[in-house]
Amino acid sequence: MPDWLVALLGALALPKFGLTTLFVVAFVSATLLPLGSEPALFGLVSLNPGLLWPAIVVATIGNTLGGMFDWWLGYEAHHVIDKWRHSSTHVKAIDWLQRLGPRACFFAFLPAVGDPLCAVAGWLRMPFWQCSAWMLVGKFLRYVTMTYALLYAFPNMPAWLAG
Repeated sequence: MPDWLVALLGALALPKFGLTTLFVVAFVSATLLPLGSEPALFGLVSLNPGLLWPAIVVATIGNTLGGMFDWWLGYEAHHVIDKWRHSSTHVKAIDWLQRLGPRACFFAFLPAVGDPLCAVAGWLRMPFWQCSAWMLVGKFLRYVTMTYALLYAFPNMPAWLAG
């Protein structure tokens, strides 16, 4: 493994830079890259139970900012997406998004569809701050629910199954 990668991974190690690492992981996981932030949140809170609420807030902010970045990407990528404008799936998705408006961004927490949803909201030029507020609410509720479930409802769940 290259030295720079070892140094980067060492710098992002959870026990040393917990909240910073959680923020970065939450931000990146909200982009179109396939990464989950729940294992990082669960790991940090398991190691430092006193950081429960700060960790949830940091993960929510990082994940929401990542969703806002997706919105911006969609806004800027309008001309690229126009290639698929007439497919039946695209037409149904656009119709659904236009009916819900910015409230659709509440579902940005969903796996697989949440991140592209933010990008499409930007592409449709839905109001940025309204979309961001709905993203924040959905992501916050997801983190609270997931963390509660992993820490209290299923405390003996094996780590490999949790994430």
